[in-house]
Amino acid sequence: MDSHGAPDSGYWYGPDDRLDPPAAILQALRDYRTSEVATRRSTRDSMGMGETDLLALRYLLRAKSTGEGVGPKDLSRVLGITTASTTSLIDRLVASGHVRREPHPTDRRSLVIVPTPETDSEVRATLGDMHRRMMTVAESMTAEEARVVITFLRRMSAAISEERH
Repeated sequence: MDSHGAPDSGYWYGPDDRLDPPAAILQALRDYRTSEVATRRSTRDSMGMGETDLLALRYLLRAKSTGEGVGPKDLSRVLGITTASTTSLIDRLVASGHVRREPHPTDRRSLVIVPTPETDSEVRATLGDMHRRMMTVAESMTAEEARVVITFLRRMSAAISEERH
């Protein structure tokens, strides 16, 4: 086992010390994903919520920072869940004190879903150190290194997305 709890067998092709560069890249990507999943699980556990709840909060906090109002339909669309599931999600987040329903500023018939200030503080406290460490790594890269990584990740995203379509 490696330090992440994964077998030492390499990506799919053999021990890490004998991987060719493409397989080593895929192994490094898999190792990153393993770390990310474990961190997300830990965050969800510490905040007492599920994956969809945490994704909703992240979206709501980002929207709040840009001044965008988010309604239930927006959450349904972004999260890819039904209207009924969205209602249950919002009910859970309201009950836990993470969000509030507020009147839409221009449409009296509509509501917007707004994260509470406590939620913003909780998410920053829970994820802030990790985000700072990640930003330090990203900032340490040259412009050329960053271009290569961005190109690679976009191409990998496209390759994965092709299978879903």
